[in-house]
Amino acid sequence: MSAVLKDSPRLEPMRMEDVPEVLAAENEIYRHPWTRGNFVDSLRAGYQCWTYRKERELLGYFVLLIAAGEAHLLNLSVAGENQGRGHGRMLLSEIIRIARTQGARHVFLEVRPSNRAAQALYTRFGFSRIALRCGYYPAGADREDALVLRLAL
Repeated sequence: MSAVLKDSPRLEPMRMEDVPEVLAAENEIYRHPWTRGNFVDSLRAGYQCWTYRKERELLGYFVLLIAAGEAHLLNLSVAGENQGRGHGRMLLSEIIRIARTQGARHVFLEVRPSNRAAQALYTRFGFSRIALRCGYYPAGADREDALVLRLAL
């Protein structure tokens, strides 16, 4: 008897074939989503691009750049109907594990000040604010700042 549950969510490397589904989720949850080109470029550049699935259902995904002893979390998303179920915590734990395995000493990320749920998640993991990027994110006709967070590994 296997100790692994068949319907347990699992991480899988993102493939080009996953991009349409990832992009659909991205467009559903963000007013200013990543483009197809952002995902394709990340895959082609060899970034850590992963999907998180339960059977065939896409629960979430992330894109992580690791270079020169640093990791930069570029995108961490949980599909809309799956938010609030602990998937973000699991994905962030995996991100940190991958970053450590690849020799990163810090993980950096940007987050919108208006995204309180993400900020709470990052704070629970020990991220701290180190800077503010003014006008970083598109926000309708305006721009929204970004909080720059760092986690020492």
